[in-house]
Amino acid sequence: MSRSLFPARALRGEVTVPGDKSISHRAVMLGALAEGDTHISGFLMGEDCLSTISCFRKMGVKIDVTDNAVVVHGAGLHGLQPPAELLYTGNSGTTTRLLCGILAGQPFSSTLNGDASIQKRPMGRIIIPLERMGAKIDGRDGNLCPLHLSPAPLTGIRYELPVASAQLKSAVLLAGLFAAGTTTVIEPAPSRDHTERMLRGMGAEVVSDGCTITLTPPQRLHAVDIDVPGDISSAAYFLVAGLIVPDSDIIIRNVGINPTRTGILDALEAMGAHIERRNLRGTVEPVCDLRVRSSRLHGTVIGGALIPRLIDELPVLAVAAAFADGETVIRDAQELKVKESNRIAAMTAELSRAGADIRETEDGMVIQGGKLLHGADFVSCADHRIAMSMAVCALGCSGSSTIDDPACAAISYPAFFDTLDSLREPRTTRSDKL
Repeated sequence: MSRSLFPARALRGEVTVPGDKSISHRAVMLGALAEGDTHISGFLMGEDCLSTISCFRKMGVKIDVTDNAVVVHGAGLHGLQPPAELLYTGNSGTTTRLLCGILAGQPFSSTLNGDASIQKRPMGRIIIPLERMGAKIDGRDGNLCPLHLSPAPLTGIRYELPVASAQLKSAVLLAGLFAAGTTTVIEPAPSRDHTERMLRGMGAEVVSDGCTITLTPPQRLHAVDIDVPGDISSAAYFLVAGLIVPDSDIIIRNVGINPTRTGILDALEAMGAHIERRNLRGTVEPVCDLRVRSSRLHGTVIGGALIPRLIDELPVLAVAAAFADGETVIRDAQELKVKESNRIAAMTAELSRAGADIRETEDGMVIQGGKLLHGADFVSCADHRIAMSMAVCALGCSGSSTIDDPACAAISYPAFFDTLDSLREPRTTRSDKL
């Protein structure tokens, strides 16, 4: 069912975004492998993270869920049980890829599969290093789901990642928990480091030296309490909305600002954004409140080492570029082609529907900003980040728009449209409700 979208006169107020998706996944996975109970507050109750819970329950891990709190009763490093059925990962690439690393070292066979989107997403990048460690993985056409993993002894390796990818890095490190000897991963540029931080917090020896990360397999992991901060990827939609809608002033509470994730802040500030960091706090994961006010943006170049730090935020960043003065170039972002959709092609097509001057390139986009955009009938491609990005775009367009599949936002942000609507100034009426 489609949803109508309307321009906004101003956006004002405070929001608290859902818990960080990357941290929520890892908290369940590592909590399942730890000894004791891992209490997780602020957990993201999105479809992807619930897929992770479902998979570990099928392997005998008791997990209690109430509201946004989760308690994982750890089975220990060697306590997972053979699943009696297929492990279904839904639409979650993180669940699929990281779970492969864990399953590669188990003394039982298992099969992973996901929805139609997951079945199209290549898994070769994780299969190659895991097989070098000794894993036995059979996939459809070699590198597609379903993936069948058979028991095999693993040996630690030294592996240079072909791209900076937190999912790939994490899959190898998680397999390293069950390998003989140390496992070393070398990144071409830093990617999000939630796995390393959480492993250290649970007692594992993980040494980082620039882009080189080495794990010594522990005898055990111990449970810890994890407070999941707000997801900066979800905050990005309100940052861009506040920047492009005139007379806007928004405060986003409790946002995680791990340095490996703050590329969106760096990119927007390079474009002239007014963003304040307030009330900095946190230990394992730094947190703050963000205040964003409407700003006159200008084009910039986004690429290189910045890309891994904002890969999930690039669709909404393309929206910001369409409303900025001058040219914005996004490059080195080939990874966008193998997400829930080909996000380079999708954003090029959808922004073009609104009249944006945007050109797709092999590794990104070139956007000539400053054109007056008009409402359009947008297609989400069943991709939550495309749907939410185009909803933000619609706020700054002239005339009404529609989005064909708003429900897909529930993958990472179930209440997104209601939260966006709550910021309208003057408050939404029946005639202009999102």
